[in-house]
Amino acid sequence: MEGSDAGVVHFCRSRSKGRRCTRPLGHVGLHRHRTIMWTESGADALRCAGSGEPGEPAAPLADGYPHGRALCPVCLRFVPLDDAGALVEHDTTDAAETGAEARRRGEWFNAHGW
Repeated sequence: MEGSDAGVVHFCRSRSKGRRCTRPLGHVGLHRHRTIMWTESGADALRCAGSGEPGEPAAPLADGYPHGRALCPVCLRFVPLDDAGALVEHDTTDAAETGAEARRRGEWFNAHGW
């Protein structure tokens, strides 16, 4: 079951002023974060504002995860670094992210904190 998405909720990718929609991926209607609601036309761009910022490889777990990627302080995803040590251009979320990656990221945060 390690590679399955069982038990993993994939959230909507939309953000507004940095707030992430807390509704499930593919929901109908307005986006929502607590009491704040917005339409798609009022959403932030999908490109993460952390793209291009300086970064460094995150501390690895015993098996090497996150394999040289850096933790983006804006979207809290692990992303590769370019040759200059900056976070590569990336979106705030990855619709193709697997449940296994989400679980591994949770394990990393449990081991290393925020």
